[in-house]
Amino acid sequence: MEALLNKTPIVIVTRKLPETVETRMGELFNVKLNDADQPMDREALAQAMQEADVLVPTVTDRIDADLIDRAGPKLKLIANFGNGVDNIDVTAAHAKGIVVTNTPNVLNEDTADMTMALILATPRRLVEGASHLLGENEWSGWSPTWMLGRRIWGKRLGIIGMGRIGVAVARRAKAFGLSIHYHNREPIDDSTHKELDATHWDSLDQMLAHMDIVSVNCPYTPATYHLLSERRLELLQPHAFVVNTARGEIIDENALIRLLEENKIAGAGLDVFEGEPKVNPRLSKLAKDGRVVLLPHMSSATIEGRIEMGEKIIINIRMMASGDRPPDRVLPSMI
Repeated sequence: MEALLNKTPIVIVTRKLPETVETRMGELFNVKLNDADQPMDREALAQAMQEADVLVPTVTDRIDADLIDRAGPKLKLIANFGNGVDNIDVTAAHAKGIVVTNTPNVLNEDTADMTMALILATPRRLVEGASHLLGENEWSGWSPTWMLGRRIWGKRLGIIGMGRIGVAVARRAKAFGLSIHYHNREPIDDSTHKELDATHWDSLDQMLAHMDIVSVNCPYTPATYHLLSERRLELLQPHAFVVNTARGEIIDENALIRLLEENKIAGAGLDVFEGEPKVNPRLSKLAKDGRVVLLPHMSSATIEGRIEMGEKIIINIRMMASGDRPPDRVLPSMI
């Protein structure tokens, strides 16, 4: 593993990070921070990749093959501030001799918490109910037929992607009395399978047709683009809910919107969207009508999680600078 020229590396960070992380980076590296926290445009990213030994981008920075090709000879490491690397052309970086790292296994519990929150909030109409107390219409009091949602206990939850986050979601959901079902490339280990009393479905299509709630927790890769296609979404029952805290591109968003508008799906809880940060106006209307719960990509947004991500970044940079293999290196074969 090539060291970073045996000197204090120049590290360029594309967005503002927690203060403790930035302070520690300043103590260890020649760091250039983004105090304004404004996303870098393409030319600013290109310039940073000319100057830096290490680039620290976030999931909103698109580091494609063209930008990598234009990178300066000093750039040895792209240390992504995020669990996924779908924003980086890892193959192009590998071909140019640039190491890519990420921050895995930090946000599992935080993401699972938010997933469970959406699993609760969407069928029980929590956001719609809370909004009613803040609106212009005065609450007239309790009624036996007003603001009726759907019971959670006893329902079937289908988890797409039973990795660490999926398992963490399943543990929470089981405590709320949901029946755990999942689709994964391989069944989970026997002990976890027994703990969760889970049912593995080889066929995603068959699972979707039998679920009350579907939670998307798989990574976004070329193979999972529109994994929930229009055809698959149409397999859902009319009373089913969809929750997504993974990546917006995993669901055919236009198809989901159409099925919601036509009352062919009961509702959705979405923390991620296709084309972020833009949100489809049709989704916004559905949210105002109480059909969906929308959150601004905040499933991983905890102070503890962000600091742990920063600590992983620092470790990866220090290992690379010393000529050792960064622990969180991502290879094209891993995607």
